[in-house]
Amino acid sequence: METKTRIEEILKQNKIVLFMKGTPNFPMCGFSARATSILQDIGTEFHAVNVLDDQEIREGIKTYGNWPTIPQLYINHQLVGGSDIMTEMYQSGELQTLLKA
Repeated sequence: METKTRIEEILKQNKIVLFMKGTPNFPMCGFSARATSILQDIGTEFHAVNVLDDQEIREGIKTYGNWPTIPQLYINHQLVGGSDIMTEMYQSGELQTLLKA
């Protein structure tokens, strides 16, 4: 299965997906840790994909969302952004609204 198809399957099967380095319990970079922390603070259940376990997904997600960095948050198949955008949206309350919709 090609990488784009695999990514689309993950997004189809899960409403909220965080492509990250590491896992929610053991994030492997500060940005992934911050993204996980924000989602956990809101109390949102999400599917985490550890890109360190899969080089094809790691490179493919950057192309798929046309976003050069990881983590990447997707809600309902739509790219929200990385940890900086998540932090801004969280502080403004926009992320909470989007997650509850």
